[in-house]
Amino acid sequence: MKTTDTKLCIQPFCLGDWQTNCYVVHPVVGKGNESLTSESTPTPCWIVDAGFDPDDLIDYVKDNHLEPQAVLMTHAHVDHIAGLNAVRDAFPDVPILIHGDESEFLTDTMLNLSAMTPFPTVAPEATDTLAHEQTLQLGEFTCEVRHTPGHSPGGVAFCFHDKKLAIVGDTLFAGSVGRTDFPTSNPEAMFTSIREQLLTLPDETQVLPGHGPVTTVGQERETNPFLQ
Repeated sequence: MKTTDTKLCIQPFCLGDWQTNCYVVHPVVGKGNESLTSESTPTPCWIVDAGFDPDDLIDYVKDNHLEPQAVLMTHAHVDHIAGLNAVRDAFPDVPILIHGDESEFLTDTMLNLSAMTPFPTVAPEATDTLAHEQTLQLGEFTCEVRHTPGHSPGGVAFCFHDKKLAIVGDTLFAGSVGRTDFPTSNPEAMFTSIREQLLTLPDETQVLPGHGPVTTVGQERETNPFLQ
C-alpha cells in the first residue's frame, strides 16, 4: 500500500528585464510519484516577492488551484515589488508582509528606487510586518524569518530549516553579494547579516537568491570571493 506524503514545492519565476527571482511556495501531496491537486479544495501557498510582468506567476497559482495566504517580501526595491499591484488585482484579499524597516518603501518611489527608473512604482501598503526570528506556518511546514539588513534596511531571509532551504532575496548570490551602494544600504550590516544569519545555516542548505542560480551555504562559504 502506497503512503501519502507531503512535499514542499518552491517554484521559481524569473521576472522582468532585471531577471528577478520570485517564488511560489506550496505543499504538494503525493501518493508515490503521483501528485494530487484538487480544484474543489485549493492548496494554500505563499508568493515571495512580485517582480515586473508577473503574469506567469499568477497563472501558475490559478492553474494549480493554489490559494495565496500571503505575499512575503524579502525587501522592497522596485524589481521585487513592481508586480504587487497585479498580484493584488488577481488575489484582492491577499495580505502583504514586509519587515517593518521597509514598510514605507512600498509607497515611496525614492526609497524603493523606482524614482531612478522609467517606471515609478507605488505598490499597495503592507498589511502587516515581519520580525526577526518570527515563525510562519504553511500547512505542516515551518519557516523562520531572519532579518538580514545591508542591501536594504529591512531585508529578510525565509529559512525552512527542516528542508534545508533559504530564500534570501538580494543578500547573497552564487559567487557574489548584494549591492551596498544604494542610499539606504549599509556594507558593514550586509556582511554581518551574511556571517551571522546565513553562514550559520548548515553547509548543505540550498540558497535561493533574488537573482541568478541556486547555490548552497557551503559553496559560498568556500568559494565566494566576497566572503574570503
